[in-house]
Amino acid sequence: MQQPFDTAGIPAGCPAHGNVPLYGTDFGSDPESTYARLRSLGASAPVDIAPGVEVELVTSYDAGLYILQNPTLFVRDSRRWNALNEGRVPADSPALPMMGYRPNALFSDGAAHARLRQAVTDSLATVDQGRLVRLTQQSADYLISRFSSEALGQAELMAAYAQPLPLLVFGDLFGCPPEIGDRVIVGITGIFQGTPGADETLGGALAELIALKRREPGEDLTTRLMVHSARLTDEEVLHQLVTLLSGGTAPLTASIGTSTALYLSDDWPTGLPVEDAVVKTLWNYAPIANYAAHYPTQDVELGDRTLRAGDPVLISFAAANTDPRLTEHREKLSSKAHLAFGAGPHACPAKDPAFMIAATAVESLLNRLPDVEIRVPFKELAWVATPWSRSLVTVPIRYTPRTVRPAAATRSATPASAMAAQSPADYPQTASAGRPVHAAARPKGGLFSRFRAWVNGE
Repeated sequence: MQQPFDTAGIPAGCPAHGNVPLYGTDFGSDPESTYARLRSLGASAPVDIAPGVEVELVTSYDAGLYILQNPTLFVRDSRRWNALNEGRVPADSPALPMMGYRPNALFSDGAAHARLRQAVTDSLATVDQGRLVRLTQQSADYLISRFSSEALGQAELMAAYAQPLPLLVFGDLFGCPPEIGDRVIVGITGIFQGTPGADETLGGALAELIALKRREPGEDLTTRLMVHSARLTDEEVLHQLVTLLSGGTAPLTASIGTSTALYLSDDWPTGLPVEDAVVKTLWNYAPIANYAAHYPTQDVELGDRTLRAGDPVLISFAAANTDPRLTEHREKLSSKAHLAFGAGPHACPAKDPAFMIAATAVESLLNRLPDVEIRVPFKELAWVATPWSRSLVTVPIRYTPRTVRPAAATRSATPASAMAAQSPADYPQTASAGRPVHAAARPKGGLFSRFRAWVNGE
């Protein structure tokens, strides 16, 4: 039996000249215009998420919430994907790594999903809030130390700060020793850059990490997953790690970059806290823009459109959050009513830690570089031309050059929410023993190895 969704008041239609492409420079330069065009067609419309890959994109907040909260009618197992099963999806399509089935909580339903998700949520619940703040501060201090003493007093924030910071935090949370952490970072970075062999690099590093934790358990998230009562196999642990690492780093990078740019923009009201900039980012610039593929278990009427069983339905978190029918009364909603973290049984299990990391990262930058400014108006910044995420290409900044002391020496239990109230003078600006950090010999290894050596004062 069909189960209709009431979309009274939402106009319906279909594209006059083929599907709207959700990729390329035209979309990337002005995604809001694309979403506005799609909204004129109804609560959802067919789009090409990649060349030759058609999906139904939901742009209505109410319709998106309805699908996210209806796991019986809309499931996540992409093995139901009609076009893929019929050979109509190009084998080299960039949509496959994002939508193809993986044996993890994200692509599971029912009892299988409940079992895997419980292991993830219980493991995340063991993360100490104070430790997470300190770890984020340490990572921030290290990255700032790498560029802040440059004589020009200029840097590109995305590459120098927003992109590597989540990788450093996650590497520590998951208990990666330096040599494995370096390979994890290379693998995750390569996945998002399309580097050949990145999947194999990441998988090999995580398999080695799991084997290590079997021999030497620790107080880390990897061990927590492995000893959970759900009794995950090593393969299941590996796939949960892939999801948590890759699915957490890119959205955090986007959140940190956009929130910083917003806060430093001329339009940002003086006196508003950093947390407000992060909330605005989640509402207006959803880091995961279009994702969460669902597959109807039967034909479903959504307004004047029929969603066929087994055809992918994606949620446009970016369009749903800025739905004009929602924004009329959005000020009456909770600040957490946005869909940036999803909703329903598959909502992001790490939304609170993610918010804390983003806010702490922005606050740390402002405290360490109190005169930091953005060099380009926010409205002129370019966005990455991808359908999956909403992330700035670059955030050029300028500041007075200074040296930042290793995080181990400035460690504090101060909550992130209280940091903004402290004076920048509270944070030492010279290296211990009179030795500038930037002049020290770099230890061997990759980013994570150098970070751990810096924290330990080596």
